[in-house]
Amino acid sequence: MTIGNHFRNDQTLAPRIHRDEKEDTMNNSKYSSSHTSNDLLFSLDREYSGPLNYEIVAQSAEEVQDLQNAPAVSMGPYLIASEQTQLLTTISIYSQRGVSREQIRLLYMNTAALLIWKAMGRRPNMIGARHRPPKTALLAFGVPFSE
Repeated sequence: MTIGNHFRNDQTLAPRIHRDEKEDTMNNSKYSSSHTSNDLLFSLDREYSGPLNYEIVAQSAEEVQDLQNAPAVSMGPYLIASEQTQLLTTISIYSQRGVSREQIRLLYMNTAALLIWKAMGRRPNMIGARHRPPKTALLAFGVPFSE
């Protein structure tokens, strides 16, 4: 399901916004003409209360030293060797730089990716979950986020 279809078909969002609030939102400087539709989309995402699709996995500086701890390096060969290449289209992993030695790299893994990562013998340090990766994270392996 695409994001556009999700909002079109989901009637639960409509009752939350009254007519006056719609007008206030449209006149709000937060959504001026210089903003893009993605700005609005990401602000709506913060209010979304749906499922948390991505687990946040923190990797330390020591873990990052081992290239096998990079999904883009190790996951593809693992799937080929285990004859599970059909799973490649279900994996979505985003990466973002962390802020400390204990969390120098943050991986945002969907359920399929996390299950494969664990099957590979990895012991992920899960620190949270999100509906979607932050817009500053980069696609590291697999397919982009989609609803």
